[in-house]
Amino acid sequence: MVLQKEPAGAVIWGYGTSEATVTVTLYRDQETIMEKVTSVKAHSNSWMVVLDPMKPGGPYEVMAQQTFGKTNFTLRVHDVLFGDVWLCSGQSNMQMTVSQIFNATRELANTAAYQSVRIFSVSLIQAEQELEDLAKVDLQWAKPTTENLGHGIFQYMSAVCWLFGRNLYDTLQYPIGLISSSWGGTPIEAWSSERSLKACGVPTQGFTQSNSVTGPSNHSVLWNAMIHPLHNMTLKGVIWYQGESNMNFNRDLYNCTFPALIEDWRQTFHHGSQGQTERFFPFGFLSSYLSAPSDDTFPQIRWHQTADFGYVPNLRMPNTFMAVAMDLCDRKSPFGSIHPRDKQTVAYRLHLGARAVAYGEKVIFQGPLPEKMELLADKGLLNLMYSQEIQVQRQDKIFEISCCSDHQCKWLPAPMDAFSAQTLTLSTGSCHGTLAAVRYAWATWPCEYKQCPIYHPSSTLPAPPFIAFMTN
Repeated sequence: MVLQKEPAGAVIWGYGTSEATVTVTLYRDQETIMEKVTSVKAHSNSWMVVLDPMKPGGPYEVMAQQTFGKTNFTLRVHDVLFGDVWLCSGQSNMQMTVSQIFNATRELANTAAYQSVRIFSVSLIQAEQELEDLAKVDLQWAKPTTENLGHGIFQYMSAVCWLFGRNLYDTLQYPIGLISSSWGGTPIEAWSSERSLKACGVPTQGFTQSNSVTGPSNHSVLWNAMIHPLHNMTLKGVIWYQGESNMNFNRDLYNCTFPALIEDWRQTFHHGSQGQTERFFPFGFLSSYLSAPSDDTFPQIRWHQTADFGYVPNLRMPNTFMAVAMDLCDRKSPFGSIHPRDKQTVAYRLHLGARAVAYGEKVIFQGPLPEKMELLADKGLLNLMYSQEIQVQRQDKIFEISCCSDHQCKWLPAPMDAFSAQTLTLSTGSCHGTLAAVRYAWATWPCEYKQCPIYHPSSTLPAPPFIAFMTN
């Protein structure tokens, strides 16, 4: 397995005989590196130690020895590495395995260089109360093999999780631990604690079943069984790929439920690990993707995923990062176009966010967004000034303006008129009333594969969707 490296201390815990003494020893080549002694709590029959922070590397052996009167009992774990541990969660796009993606055969065979990336996959379990331990595990801690990376369809190992970890390993060159805990067709309510749902005023009863929800949707059932049992671990961070199932299910609350889930997971993992997991640990996510009928329910979910800022990190979502995937569509996916097979680009974009936010590297991880607007009403033009350089690949009618007259507003196309390195000019001639707002890529399927109109020139990152209102 991989345990979390410095600056945090890895938490090791387990069960034993009430009030027995437990000694946890870390060895390397028979030499004792450290020893921690504790006793088993009477009420829970559990014990816990926090190891001293360790530099990345290994392998080590961990031994736990229980002494009670004259009886001794010993457990050993071999081949333990120290590195960064990431938890991967969400719905079916996180669950898709390495055997389901493009170039699967090549990706499944590419394990020799990644034997220090260790993987673990949680079984699909629901519970009505918070569990202290996992009821079942699909894949115990393992080194990657062709078999366990591509075990079945939507089983294990999560392709986004694996490729994200592989990218991190390529960059960091030290061990990475990956824990996959996801379930297809599930809304955010199933992954949220009762506390965080209450904070957002999520209605408890009277759900109409939505066709976008095919997995468990009862409040907190997956939080209870698949996330809470992990909360004693020391983690580096979390990545998340979910949102599709909330398209018609408490969609309007997602701008609260998602930030609340992040905050609640952070509090719980920080507290459960005796303060070893950072209080505001990095949390990365995928801007959701769908290939459904064209209305604006889906763009709203994408917008709500950022707490209506359009970008992260932001005031309501500190220390977060997002990968935009709206240009990675896959009409011919055998798993349906809601399950695009290019998970390599998804994981690459996500790992750029991790490098910037979690590891403090100076890398660009988000496509360009406008920071200022200027309306030249007499000329029928609207200038958008971008915070980064833009590369305009094509001049589609992907911008729209909200045009109001007689207290009624409607969205009209706003063609691109001209552009320079950081400025884009839209023609607003189609609006004969008052211009109230502008939006970009506000569609379920805004672009064909890697064919969005606007990218960042060097990083191949698409400009994220946005909506902006004219203020005085």
